[in-house]
Amino acid sequence: VSTQSTGLQQSIFNRRIMQAGKDYYAVLKVSKTATPDEIKKAYKKMALKWHPDRNPDNKKVAEEKFKEVAEAYEVLSDPKKREIYDQYGEEGLKAGGGGGGAGPGGFEYRNMNDEQARKIFENLFGMFGGGMGGMGGGMGGMGGMGGMGGMGGMGGMGGQRGAQGMGGMQFDDDDFSFFNFGPRQRRKPESTTIRLELSLEELFVGCTKKLKVHIENSPDKTYTVDVKAGWKKGTKIRFPGEGERGGDLVFMIDEKPHPYLKRDGNDLIYSARITLKQALTGFNISFPTLDGQSLKIEVREVVKPGYVKVIPGAGMPISKSPGQRGDLRVSFDIDFPDYLSQEQKDRIKQTL
Repeated sequence: VSTQSTGLQQSIFNRRIMQAGKDYYAVLKVSKTATPDEIKKAYKKMALKWHPDRNPDNKKVAEEKFKEVAEAYEVLSDPKKREIYDQYGEEGLKAGGGGGGAGPGGFEYRNMNDEQARKIFENLFGMFGGGMGGMGGGMGGMGGMGGMGGMGGMGGMGGQRGAQGMGGMQFDDDDFSFFNFGPRQRRKPESTTIRLELSLEELFVGCTKKLKVHIENSPDKTYTVDVKAGWKKGTKIRFPGEGERGGDLVFMIDEKPHPYLKRDGNDLIYSARITLKQALTGFNISFPTLDGQSLKIEVREVVKPGYVKVIPGAGMPISKSPGQRGDLRVSFDIDFPDYLSQEQKDRIKQTL
């Protein structure tokens, strides 16, 4: 009778323990029959979801979730811990461990802290140094993990679209956009940039340029660049993979100085030199335009220092808005006489 009573009490005790504590399977969103690979895959997914660096607006909750996910993985990835957990639950692990001592499987059970959670993440994702930020400081190097059972080192990181997951998992670039992979990150070769100097006339009407380029360890090649009317200095024409060491070949537009016009965005600026008499009484000026025409400007107003006359639609073509052009801005440089006779001064006084 005593043996039966003891067995019944132990059974009741075990059921009570199983009803208490965390459901690690639910934390990782896996079934109780999940394989080790399925558990590892689930951990990686949930760890990325709840990493504090990815949840800056909800960091405290994320930190707790991140630790909870790591704790679930630590238990379920260790065969001995998982066996005890499946029989007795989380409280069974604690009770069997005697409040933090050695448990039935000969391991030490501890509540997960920030440092342990980070180390689990580092080990599975192959992080070495790097500034993770996150939970109270940058991630350290790979460290030993108490209670992790037979968990060995993870494979190195490859690169699919910039990053490949460990253990066969693959992730998009987005998954690792907040990590610093240092030298492990695949870098695109630098572009080979060649300056293409064009006159304002060529940029005004558009043109086609054929350019022979020599790339190291490659035969010379001729490239055709169709310059659109209105392109600006700094515009880049890119030929992917045609540059040095597999980088891009880039032609960058530059503008040659013009003898009498300056460019300001889509506008053209012309400076006209006039006499004081012209400034006071009016005048006509004309000059050749960039397309070979002649533009006549009539000025009837009094020209004061700093005055600018704007001719709408007489500037550069706007490449992104076909049929539209910027303005022509005409400024004036007034020549004042070095000397006036008394008679001239008197006449000016009478007139003004």
